[in-house]
Amino acid sequence: MPPQAQTTQENRREAGAQAQVDCFGEGMRDFWKSGPEDSRHINHWLADNCFGDYYTRTGLDMKFRELITFCFLAAQGGCEPQLKGHINGNYHVGNDKNFLIAVISSNLPFIGYPRTLNALNCIREVEAAKKQ
Repeated sequence: MPPQAQTTQENRREAGAQAQVDCFGEGMRDFWKSGPEDSRHINHWLADNCFGDYYTRTGLDMKFRELITFCFLAAQGGCEPQLKGHINGNYHVGNDKNFLIAVISSNLPFIGYPRTLNALNCIREVEAAKKQ
């Protein structure tokens, strides 16, 4: 398989920051610069590595990449704030509530009832917040 990287050490943060905006909206612009000074480096790494190195690769479009992230977070458990963020990310790239419920339902045999119910609860909470 040919390499899928699209960034270099020089442009990965910029490309990653743009991928965050593409996935989550304008509220993420320059997110890598935010947060308390003692932990801001984690937001840098998130833009550089997670989004700059991985979300910018070829092979998967943003819609499918965001769906996979949703599935991983739901299966992992214990990261419901991030799961809710990625539910919103899924909505932003075109995966709707009914689709996410169908996906989590089909994953139930693999991740179990507790994590499935937690993911469903997160979807419901995101939906409720949208109505406020």
